[in-house]
Amino acid sequence: MSLRFAYNTNGAANHRLDDALTLISEAGYDGVALTLDHHHLDPFAPDLAGRAGRLARRLEELGLGIVIETGARFLLDPRSKHEPTLVSPEPEGRARRLDFLVRAAEVAAATGAEAVSFWSGVPRPGVDRGEARRWLLEGVAAYLERTEELDVVAALEPEPGMLVETLDDFTGLAAGLPGLRLALDTGHCLVTGEREPAAAVGEFAGRLGTVAIEDMRRGVHEHLPFGEGEMDVPGVLGALRRARFGGLVCVELSRESHRAHEAVPEAISYLKRTLEGVAA
Repeated sequence: MSLRFAYNTNGAANHRLDDALTLISEAGYDGVALTLDHHHLDPFAPDLAGRAGRLARRLEELGLGIVIETGARFLLDPRSKHEPTLVSPEPEGRARRLDFLVRAAEVAAATGAEAVSFWSGVPRPGVDRGEARRWLLEGVAAYLERTEELDVVAALEPEPGMLVETLDDFTGLAAGLPGLRLALDTGHCLVTGEREPAAAVGEFAGRLGTVAIEDMRRGVHEHLPFGEGEMDVPGVLGALRRARFGGLVCVELSRESHRAHEAVPEAISYLKRTLEGVAA
């Protein structure tokens, strides 16, 4: 089967959203991974529903599918990266994160997104991990209630350094949350060393909500252009084909915004060349 590729707008942060969508479409991608942010469909600006509707029409014009991403760095707090989260000790902080995630799910519903991806957060120093896990379970359970009402796939991404860091962490959390899917960033497997990326695809094939790919070095959480790290890209693409994964495979190059006009076409060119040598 043919794989479908998308590009994450966190790697086009210096472009207007419509300009980024045009670049992505013209390069030959099948979709976009839209990281909601202050400059890309701000979920806290007025008339979110109207703006999401206009985005849906633009995606249809361009022939792009979509995944919604929620990893904006300073959208909720201009002074603290990624805060607040579902494991923040302040109830009002956790409520603000949940409100943001619900807004993301509403955008996903309006645009027909394949999934909305989110992560757990980093427990602050001094916070009991058991207590943080309880907060996380409560938050994710509440979120799943809303995403199920909206008919949106909610996929949690294990993220190096966060409470849910590994695929085993995800498995433990998801045991009590049957509606939760996995957002698998294959590069993170190289960072944590828990599994080979291709093996992770095969093991979790039935639970995948969305997949991200990039190059990365073992033990170093730095998203790299293809060819600059140690990712077995043919192995991952082959595993996705064997798993018959039909969702968007999202390129995440968040450090390449300064050269997005080059990185966007380079990445899909590399993936398509590589895919030609992967057995169907």
